Amino acid sequence: MIAETVCSAVAAAGLGIAAVTAYRKRFLAAARIVAYALVPLGLVMTGVVEWAADTAFSPTAWAGFAVLGGAWALFATTRAVERRRGGGTRKERRAAARSAEAGAVAPTASAPSLGEGVRPASRPAAAPRATPSDDFSDIEAILKKHGI
Repeated sequence: MIAETVCSAVAAAGLGIAAVTAYRKRFLAAARIVAYALVPLGLVMTGVVEWAADTAFSPTAWAGFAVLGGAWALFATTRAVERRRGGGTRKERRAAARSAEAGAVAPTASAPSLGEGVRPASRPAAAPRATPSDDFSDIEAILKKHGI
């Protein structure tokens, strides 16, 4: 009951401020103030304020919030543990298990199941290092170009 009274008083005060603002010929600002002032009045009329007040002072509602918080904490903990293990999702683990079974080599197999490996190309020769005088000649050319 007090919350409804406070919201109605805030709406009335906002409408008064909007009237003064409109009197000063600032109609756009006055319209914006009216819009803000009507929000608490609309919340009271729809019953949202009463519902929020009933929820705030209800021990059952707070116990429900505690249960929801505990469920969220369990969910977050299990996700963190699953990521730390590197397990991925259930579908990824099943796909990995199937591929491991399909590509396994029998004990008497003559060829490895992975097939021929690709050899990496030989490393290219290292480029010759520029001498410090080459670096400075480039800088000197730039400076001369700008007249420095």
